[in-house]
Amino acid sequence: MVEAFVTSDEHPACGICPSRRFPLGGFDVAERLSREFPFDPVDGHRYTAAGVPVCVHPEKVGVPPGKYATDGVAWSPELQLPDNIADLDLYLHEVMHSAAPGVLEQIIEQVTQQIPRAFPDVDVVQVLRRALG
Repeated sequence: MVEAFVTSDEHPACGICPSRRFPLGGFDVAERLSREFPFDPVDGHRYTAAGVPVCVHPEKVGVPPGKYATDGVAWSPELQLPDNIADLDLYLHEVMHSAAPGVLEQIIEQVTQQIPRAFPDVDVVQVLRRALG
């Protein structure tokens, strides 16, 4: 069985969000609530007309709107490191603590690649420890 995109009770995704049941790519993410994605009272999810589960809170699930399951579109996070090194720890803390487990590894990989380019004198491991702490 494939692991759900969101597995933590501490993640801000709704309790009934399809991200808690399906892996990334197993559901679409809509920009907001819409009549296009009616609520199914049987299981509590919203679906497209084709029956694809839909999350309607991209800001909570941490994934931009997209037809990931419908179109088979892949998504991976894109870090945008701050220009000021003083903002780095807080930025990474917020990104990493709001990330679903399914993308945390990708974020860490990007951090280890981007920080040395943006801030050559910064110890990446120490920054990650502070961000995750």
